[in-house]
Amino acid sequence: MIATRRFALAALAVGLGQTAILGYMVESRASILRYGTEILLQTALVDPRDLLRGDYVILSYDISTIPAALVTGERPVGDEKMPLQVRLRPGPDGFWTVTEASFQPLPAIDASVVMHTLPLRSFDVPSGTDGTVWVTYGIESYYVPEGEGRPIEDGRNTGRVSVAVRVSESGQPQIRALMLDGAPLYQEPLY
Repeated sequence: MIATRRFALAALAVGLGQTAILGYMVESRASILRYGTEILLQTALVDPRDLLRGDYVILSYDISTIPAALVTGERPVGDEKMPLQVRLRPGPDGFWTVTEASFQPLPAIDASVVMHTLPLRSFDVPSGTDGTVWVTYGIESYYVPEGEGRPIEDGRNTGRVSVAVRVSESGQPQIRALMLDGAPLYQEPLY
């Protein structure tokens, strides 16, 4: 009897713990979509061999290629990996572009957003002002209903696809909407 009760309590504790973890993950994402600063990103052409795998579309952005001259401050040492902080500002066409990047914290400035990349090593960033840095933000895949990726692929390859992204105060991005010719194709629900 006591063993059964302990087992039941342990199973209940594990179930509650798992539910709490899943709830935290869902609410973290929803919080970014609810309160994050919205930016508009232009997608870039992707190699046609990797256009659609299963039920998601691979996205690349103009802000994924950063001129090395825009990277300032100290860099990670050796094999250490750190996220690059990228300052974005709206361009005249409404799309946000990179104005500076650093491995060190960037201060908040009006009319700009600081977005974090996935971690990089120092050798991923060319030294000096020559070359470019290719970065990822964790928003390079977008899941679509099965069989509905072709118009997105075609539009992306002709420069007609853009993405509305919400960025949290801590620099974490989350896709809010995928758009074709400025009209939303898919919008992310909060939950």
